[in-house]
Amino acid sequence: MEIEEEAVIVNSSRLKSVVWNDFDRVKKGDTFVAICRHCKRKLSGSSTSGTSHLRNHLIRCRRRSNHDISQLLTRGKKKEGPLAISNFSFDQEQINGDAVSVVRTKFEQGHTRDGLFNNGIVNFDNRRSRLDLARMIILHGYPLSMVEHIGFRIFVRNLQPLFDIATFDGVEADCREIYLMERQKVYEELDKLPGKISLSADTWTANGDAEYLCLTAHYIDDSWHLKKKILNFLTTDPSQTEDMLSEVIMTSLRNWDIDRKLFSVTFDNYSTYDKIVSRIREQLCQHRFLYCDGQLFDTRCAANVIKLMVQDTLETASQIIHKVRESIRYVRSSQATQEKFTEMAQIAGVDSQKCLNLDNSFYWNSTYIMIETALEYKDAFPLLQEHDSRYAMCPTVTEWDRISAIASFLKLFVEVSNVFAGSKYPTANTYFPDICDIHLQLIEWCQNSDDFVNSLALKLKSRFDEYWKKCSLALAIAAILDPRFKMQLVKYYYPQIYGDSAPDCINIVSDCMKALYNGHAIYSPLAPNGQAEASQVGGANNDRLTGFDKFIYETSVSNNIKSDLDNYLEEKLFPRKDDFNILNWWKVHTPRYPILSMMARNILGMPMSKASLEYVFNTGNKALEPYRSSLRSDTLQALMCAQDWMRDEFEDSKASSSTVTLALCYDAK
Repeated sequence: MEIEEEAVIVNSSRLKSVVWNDFDRVKKGDTFVAICRHCKRKLSGSSTSGTSHLRNHLIRCRRRSNHDISQLLTRGKKKEGPLAISNFSFDQEQINGDAVSVVRTKFEQGHTRDGLFNNGIVNFDNRRSRLDLARMIILHGYPLSMVEHIGFRIFVRNLQPLFDIATFDGVEADCREIYLMERQKVYEELDKLPGKISLSADTWTANGDAEYLCLTAHYIDDSWHLKKKILNFLTTDPSQTEDMLSEVIMTSLRNWDIDRKLFSVTFDNYSTYDKIVSRIREQLCQHRFLYCDGQLFDTRCAANVIKLMVQDTLETASQIIHKVRESIRYVRSSQATQEKFTEMAQIAGVDSQKCLNLDNSFYWNSTYIMIETALEYKDAFPLLQEHDSRYAMCPTVTEWDRISAIASFLKLFVEVSNVFAGSKYPTANTYFPDICDIHLQLIEWCQNSDDFVNSLALKLKSRFDEYWKKCSLALAIAAILDPRFKMQLVKYYYPQIYGDSAPDCINIVSDCMKALYNGHAIYSPLAPNGQAEASQVGGANNDRLTGFDKFIYETSVSNNIKSDLDNYLEEKLFPRKDDFNILNWWKVHTPRYPILSMMARNILGMPMSKASLEYVFNTGNKALEPYRSSLRSDTLQALMCAQDWMRDEFEDSKASSSTVTLALCYDAK
């Protein structure tokens, strides 16, 4: 569209839109043209064309983006409010050539906030963008130093020249600010919980000798959802004594104001934690914060005891496993050797399509897979030794029998570990059957006639017995609170485990169940003196008939009417289904069992295992990334905790609505 000499520039002072600050409107006859003052591009200036296409051009105009920012700020200081992110849409019909999707924005009148710039088209909130950047770094675990990477700075500068990119110290401060805001939300959530909280403790390592203690709260919320939140991520000193570590944990509980709400703690199966747990329990019992004097307070991680038994197995059988590993390495050493081995496998009648692969020393389940595959080819290895004098690592017949026993050990541990880590938040009732199966299998293995297998089984049984002594009671009570099993599952397993002593052991479980129920009944809002912990078990209660409920409760007690527990145990079992949701069941039946449901909430929320699928087969400890281990301790805690909280928040948002956008979720408060 050419502009001839008779073209006339129209006075733009009469034009209301701010886009005319960057365009000249030229008239030639009856035609109007808008000419960009920056790149001189010509667009339609007709009043019927509107100004949306002019706004879009300014957003893309490179010459304007490279214009002196101070001039942009000076020219754009009009009283236009912040951009309403939630009010936008895309009109695909306007995409044509260089045109882009039109974003309709709404400007609200008001005073300009600090860090809010008007560039004549949209208002840019620098403060909000900095917090969005910090949230992104926290959520995805990016290093803080990325803000100083030249590539990132160039990208952001070209994307939005007005953005004042934070320095390392600046983004570190922003992350700590977000942590404090998120911490307050978690604090309020824990404060309003209707039940108790269980705590788990994990040890992390980093490059060098650095060690960290991660404390995580586990609980069932008011909607009967199992949740967990990292409370603290603390740097520890190996020289710290058990008393010092127990005080560190107690200080954390007091800072969160949940020492009065603590129900149990879960540690790994090491004797070094015994004194720490004992010290914490003593302090809580002094204030009568624990039910039944903390009889179920000390629990140990089920996945960890399996991991320790696996380590014992692999160490004891290291020489035999080494032979298997070297045999596979030799077969895979050349194409000719592989072809020769395939020929020997055919002669031996091996019917397997699996490939021989070496294990990964960092994941013990890969060692099981290696051994299991090698056993399918065990008849081919001796033939290879006969036809290849260079192969000298073939296991003997006796060793193959022992390898088969080791594979059966590892197979059970793999299967149970998959069950434990198969769910993000497994409730405590799911562990009892698998733990009992391990117990029964260990008893059987201890009777093996092979001295090697028998000795290994006794070693594993000794380690398992330490775990069973601490956790069997909690495991059994959690199983009883599963309406599909109740006491029947205990009565099924205990005779197999204890033999003639089973009735006495069952009575111990039954007595503990009753004592725990009575302890919850004392603190129930229905009990005569139950108001002391009403805030913990039921929250604020504005029901005017609460007194009537207490009257009914007291009348039932005086008339020897059956309790919740008695009615629950006497009723028939709920049908056993794979898709059974125990938390939904207790949510529905809370009115029917008001006291027992309080007890179920606390018991089922106990973390009987704290290893996720990511770590359950890992042979090492949880380790920090190198860039995080170099951070200040308070910054590291802020990043680890805030990331955990924000990920849960986003997962909850996705579950409630698949249409929630990141822009809305990130909206600064």
